[in-house]
Parts: sequence; structure tokens; C-alpha cells
Amino acid sequence: MLEIKPNCESCGIDLPNTSTLAMICSFECTFCYSCVHEKLHNVCPNCGGGFEKRPVRPKDMLEKYPTSIVRFVQQPDLNQFTILLDKYKNIPAEKR
Repeated sequence: MLEIKPNCESCGIDLPNTSTLAMICSFECTFCYSCVHEKLHNVCPNCGGGFEKRPVRPKDMLEKYPTSIVRFVQQPDLNQFTILLDKYKNIPAEKR
């Protein structure tokens, strides 16, 4: 089950369960749409994967399966991210 993290790991903007701006990679790294497309160029700074729109957990499931309240903001190591970006930015996520 997805953790549904509450914020963008880069800029810190709130990304509640109902946000249509939340993007995740296959490891559930969570970033906002703006950071994914403007800063990260669809390359996860943690794993090199691509991003997809995060699904919304149905309201009637939130009580039994609440979303995470732990906020996480981390600026990626620019040297490491540059290596990932150079390696993957021109390769579609499904072919990495």
C-alpha cells in the first residue's frame, strides 16, 4: 500500500491525499509536478526512475489506512543528481 507522503521532497509544498500535483517514482519518492518537470526533468534524484501521477486514496479508506504525516524535505546531492540526470534525461522512463 502506498504511504501517500504529505509534501514534495524538494520544495516542501503540501501534497495532501487529494492533490492532483503529486508525482511518485516506483520507490514512492514524492515530488510536486513543478519540481518533476522544471528541476528534475522526470528523473528521480534518489533512484533515477521516472515519475507518474500519484493516485488518490478513497475517502472511505482514509480512517482505516491513513496517509503519512511525516514530512520529508531533502535537497538532492547535486553531483550525484547531475550524474543521474546526464545518464537518464534523454531516455524514456520505461526504457531506463
